[in-house]
Amino acid sequence: MAAAAASVLSPQLPVRYRGSHPNFRRTPILCPSHQNSTSRVAKFGMGVAVRFSLQAENFFFDVASEAELKKKGFMGMRKTKLVCTIGPACCSEEQLERLARGGMNIARLNMCHSTREWHRDVIRAIKRLNEEKGFCIAVMIDTAGSEMPLLDHGSASSTKAEDGSLWLFTSQKSVGSCPFTIQVSIEGFSEGILVGDELVVDGGMATFEVVEKVGNDLHCRCTDPGLLLPRAKLSFWRAGKLVTRNSMLPALSTKDWADIDFGISEGVNFIAVSFVNDASDIKCLKNYLYSRSPDFIGVLAKIESPESLQNVHEIIEASDGIIIARGDLGVQNPLEEIPAIQQKITHLCRQSNKPVVVASQLLQSMIEYPIPTRAEVADVSEAVRQYADALMLSGESAIGLFAENALSVLQIASEQMELSSRRESCQSLLLQPQLAESSVERIAEEICNSAVEMANNLGVDAIFVYTKRGHMASLLSRNRPNSPILALTDNAGTRNGMTLHWGVIPINLQLSDDMESNITETTQLLKASGCLKSGDLIMAVSDSDVSGSSGALSAFQSIQIRAIV
Repeated sequence: MAAAAASVLSPQLPVRYRGSHPNFRRTPILCPSHQNSTSRVAKFGMGVAVRFSLQAENFFFDVASEAELKKKGFMGMRKTKLVCTIGPACCSEEQLERLARGGMNIARLNMCHSTREWHRDVIRAIKRLNEEKGFCIAVMIDTAGSEMPLLDHGSASSTKAEDGSLWLFTSQKSVGSCPFTIQVSIEGFSEGILVGDELVVDGGMATFEVVEKVGNDLHCRCTDPGLLLPRAKLSFWRAGKLVTRNSMLPALSTKDWADIDFGISEGVNFIAVSFVNDASDIKCLKNYLYSRSPDFIGVLAKIESPESLQNVHEIIEASDGIIIARGDLGVQNPLEEIPAIQQKITHLCRQSNKPVVVASQLLQSMIEYPIPTRAEVADVSEAVRQYADALMLSGESAIGLFAENALSVLQIASEQMELSSRRESCQSLLLQPQLAESSVERIAEEICNSAVEMANNLGVDAIFVYTKRGHMASLLSRNRPNSPILALTDNAGTRNGMTLHWGVIPINLQLSDDMESNITETTQLLKASGCLKSGDLIMAVSDSDVSGSSGALSAFQSIQIRAIV
């Protein structure tokens, strides 16, 4: 059988092309003698052969997930999602493809950096990878925000501040790089600052003492040497307490709104909002997106200030997900409080059925070194143990020397901790508060709660969920089942949105009103490709939105157990 499969995938097979396809610019068709195979061979560019082994006309499975499934089996699949910040160190199409094959689920673009033209090129390169190579990488843009001063030392890479060195911090613009000079993004950054105050970079990456103030400029001596990254964050401390800034600036600046319009026009999947203070910032943006974008764009709130912590419940409720920006949290909050804050927010998000991303300094040392510290691996593993939906690389991938190594560390550490948790029977159902209000929503919620408990007890290999909006897939994910969740949908926006949810593998399938047909087609395609084998036990969960039924007691909201023969 393996030999037969190999012959079907041979690049020498003649290929014809059908016209347009929603997922591919050109959809290859094998010649008549191979029409019954679910395998495909496509040629793109300068004669490069690309294989799509699960590319039937109406079935699209991310090639990286498919390769992982074939190699490790259902239970070996990683469930924690991985986000990579794209920067100068990993922005070429070849580098992006290596990250995609290495497990990147979402590409993050920080709008603090580079030009919109650069971001446009990256977004379109990612979309070409999705269309031509068969990946499912979602795109997130991250607004700059207007709350905290940012530093620019004139270099695209990091620079070091040595102990005792003297530096000038100024808001005056200069061309090129000036030695020992840091440009600050906010003109009045030094207002109210006194000689003797501490200037802290990125929550402690480097610390300076203000030795002289000349106009708006500060002359500082480095008292705690460290690494200065491009666009690092700045805070001031006096007698061990944060110097508060009563700027009353909005969470979204004029530049941010222009970046959001850019994101809409480029079809991004998520927008992360920096320095959210309360739920009104999120509601305002969601209303704007609803009126401007025909497609759903998820709004993620970044928790990174004391104000956002005070209003965290309301912010979680208003948003489509949360990013725990630990670096900025550590700038404005005591370092010793950050672990408890992370655990609390992760728990609240899971209860509220909102995906949560743990970000900042996960593998900070790998910006310069090829392997992480053991403490960093332990930190990553703890976030996985808390069942965070996703982990995010920032400088490690954007400007680091070892972006692919860092991604590999996240992948391996995530898989190992997930496996360890299952072996130690740490996986227990969280007592979930009821979210639903209507009877139909309550039925869906109870079905998903029961389905996960049943799946764990029976030891099913995979859970199939058929959905148009992704809601039941998220409810299944909320319960963190042992089995991976294969979410089948014919809605492109839903498919991209599910890339952020823990344990959910989004798959494109042209759904029928007949659920039996959907299940049969899925199992046949997966079985023909070698992803499903005899003896596998699957659970199929169907949603009322697939059949179009609106009845409160829809028979189409159901659970089925199938043994593959």
